Amino acid sequence: METWDALRARRNVRAYTDQPIAAADLDRILEAGWRSPSASNRQKWDFVVVTDRQQLAELGTVWQGAGHIPGSQATIVLTVADPEAERYLTIDRYDLGQATMAMMIAAADLGIGSGHSAVGDQAAARRILGVPEGHTCAYMIGFGYPADRPLAPIKKPDRRPFDEVVHRGTW
Repeated sequence: METWDALRARRNVRAYTDQPIAAADLDRILEAGWRSPSASNRQKWDFVVVTDRQQLAELGTVWQGAGHIPGSQATIVLTVADPEAERYLTIDRYDLGQATMAMMIAAADLGIGSGHSAVGDQAAARRILGVPEGHTCAYMIGFGYPADRPLAPIKKPDRRPFDEVVHRGTW
């Protein structure tokens, strides 16, 4: 898929088929996150990839919006080191957002759907994943082949009108 098509095809997918994701494709998705921009090249992130069914089921309990995680074929949990100063909190979380989008676009390029989620229960997430103290499990992205329909460019996305969102020069 071309980059522009992958951007237009990406949508939140929360129901997946049983088709496994090839290891090379999963590594490509992870590499997209690894290559994503990071303020001052801080790279304060770590990515924990989970494919074990029991772990996926447990991860589905750490946030009310994580019901799709147990059905995913793989979930990547994005963790971030506790910031050494308050000002880095926003910077490092922004970096995680960029890594998230890079991984989701890379997945869409491969025809793999994705759905993101926050993490609420830090203690449970750390226990499930073995994440050390001093790190926060910030977000999760479930991946799998869409159960309803394949990814394809969306011709009429359910978005606010472009001219209502884009302001040129002034509001």
